[in-house]
Amino acid sequence: MTPAAERRALQAAVAITCMVPLSAATISLIEGPRWLGAPLPVATDLDSHFRYLSGIFLVMAVAFLSTISRIEAMGARLRLLGAMVVTGGLSRLASLLLVGAPSTGHLVGLGIELGVVPAILVWQARVARRCAAPA
Repeated sequence: MTPAAERRALQAAVAITCMVPLSAATISLIEGPRWLGAPLPVATDLDSHFRYLSGIFLVMAVAFLSTISRIEAMGARLRLLGAMVVTGGLSRLASLLLVGAPSTGHLVGLGIELGVVPAILVWQARVARRCAAPA
């Protein structure tokens, strides 16, 4: 695969991966924790914190999207965002070990956080090296 084709594939992978947090964060901002099956009424502090974190999650997804156009040059931004996601994933893993397995959607999130995002970071570094190398 040429460096340009690999760059386009990485751009597509980031765009597709961002669909999960964009949709989850948007639904979470609109519905609050009740869309996850939280019993009603939802505690006010839980709802407030959930929506706050969902807003941060939404902006992180937009920040990931902002790297797509120049993905080969956005390593520092991707690594910072990736560190945030992996830290969240490690926190989710701690919950899994301490409290129990969450729903399937959260397990998918865990896979993205500790599998897909680190793979994208490694891939971005490769694309950056290949795009910087003389042809």
